[in-house]
Amino acid sequence: MLSNSCRYGIRAVMYLANQPVGNGKTGIKQISKDLKLPTPFLAKILQQLAKQKILISLKGPHGGFSLSKDPKEISLLDIVKTIDGEAIFTSCLIHHDTCTYADKTKNPCALHEAYSSVRMDLVKLFSSTTIHELVQNAGKSELILI
Repeated sequence: MLSNSCRYGIRAVMYLANQPVGNGKTGIKQISKDLKLPTPFLAKILQQLAKQKILISLKGPHGGFSLSKDPKEISLLDIVKTIDGEAIFTSCLIHHDTCTYADKTKNPCALHEAYSSVRMDLVKLFSSTTIHELVQNAGKSELILI
């Protein structure tokens, strides 16, 4: 359902949320090593998150990444929209686009009604789940294994 990029982004934001307050920036090499993720791929993902003001990015020898705001203010939806876009909430399971966009002269696809409620539940879940909650639920010892 979520792309690898999105899952990696969520893991990285959780990792950063778990860093000690006042610890400064965490370098990309450290994040990728601890999470066992490829550095170049992760760097692109984190830059996307920085562009959308979810992370702060600082270049240079003492640079790295940190959260731009409190983890209680960052929802899962913020990350999903930034990395994967809104297609998960609008795309049809059968057609290439949204059901009504696929062919406006026909009825929506056979799964439209059933999936419509699933989509709404996903939006509710992702918008009401914060990074802080995910970190708390994961437990500090499990964060690196996420």
